[in-house]
Amino acid sequence: MPARLPSWAWVSGLTVGAIAAVSVLAVQADQGPHPTAAVTRPSPSVSSGAHPTPKTTAPARVPDGSGTGRRIVYSVGQKRVWLVDASDATRRTFVVWPGTVDPDPGTYSVGTRRQDPTKGSDGVRIEQIVYFTQEDGVWVAFSNAVDGSSPPPPAAGARTGGIRLPKADGDALWEFATSGTKVTVVA
Repeated sequence: MPARLPSWAWVSGLTVGAIAAVSVLAVQADQGPHPTAAVTRPSPSVSSGAHPTPKTTAPARVPDGSGTGRRIVYSVGQKRVWLVDASDATRRTFVVWPGTVDPDPGTYSVGTRRQDPTKGSDGVRIEQIVYFTQEDGVWVAFSNAVDGSSPPPPAAGARTGGIRLPKADGDALWEFATSGTKVTVVA
């Protein structure tokens, strides 16, 4: 008469078998066809037409006249930021939601940085704040919402200098924008 296996051995054997089957299916799925057509993904909702809807697109070219070397380039007109390395290669570019006060075109540098969450002028909790100038008494800085949301439309007459970034882009800018990093603002 063959020896009888305890029930825990059966359960363990079935679990190992299931994990192996799922692993094989995952590898097959990863190696399967990858369509080259663009996949439509929902964008963060924006409650005001004044703000762009961030979406991943082909990288936009760094604007002419934005300087050379390692820098952050911010285009007021395109509502876009580029992180450019020392060899003038774009490391990342993304659309942003600017405040109501735009910095004048010119070259600035990162001054104060604040990583800890705080309440933004729009009432949203923000983090990874990178200040680079003051315009008409309003501080201008890059930041992202702690919860990853886009900013609400500013109250009528409100003067805000926050340039809000999507969360993942805020993380990237925070790592890139060390104190003293050049910030070039173009029209």
